[in-house]
Amino acid sequence: MSAPTLFDPERPATPAVAGPRPYVIELPARLPLLNANQRMNLHDRRRVTARLREAAKRAVDECPALLDAMAAARPAPVFPRAHILGVLHPSSNGRRDPANWYPSFKAAVDGLVDAGLFEDDDHTRVLGPDMRLGARRARDQIVLVVRGLEPGEDPLGYGAVGR
Repeated sequence: MSAPTLFDPERPATPAVAGPRPYVIELPARLPLLNANQRMNLHDRRRVTARLREAAKRAVDECPALLDAMAAARPAPVFPRAHILGVLHPSSNGRRDPANWYPSFKAAVDGLVDAGLFEDDDHTRVLGPDMRLGARRARDQIVLVVRGLEPGEDPLGYGAVGR
């Protein structure tokens, strides 16, 4: 019996707001991942962070749809604003706290900045990454689902709070 899955990037939900279709960026399954609960020496942590960052940049460079979007948007970044959903696909059944893999997601988002999808990943440009648990796979893997946001769009509905 497999663990329940809260999100399946192979069948993304329809966005609540009409807009561009999300891009699904899968990092290689053989990458080591960083977990906030790991106790790792600084040198090893930096090495894994650099590998994750480079893998995300390479995944963008190998995606024809993103390359076309980058060419069309030049010289500006592809996404002035975007929402990022981070999906952790575990290699085994069991309970997980996807937020513990935030260091891996952060390194991958930095790779998206390096690739030119965003000018920066600060709060004015990027919403997320929101971490979710995906379906079990043969090896641990993270997937980023990036969707551009229209000016003023608030996909989480915070703009309506306090009105």
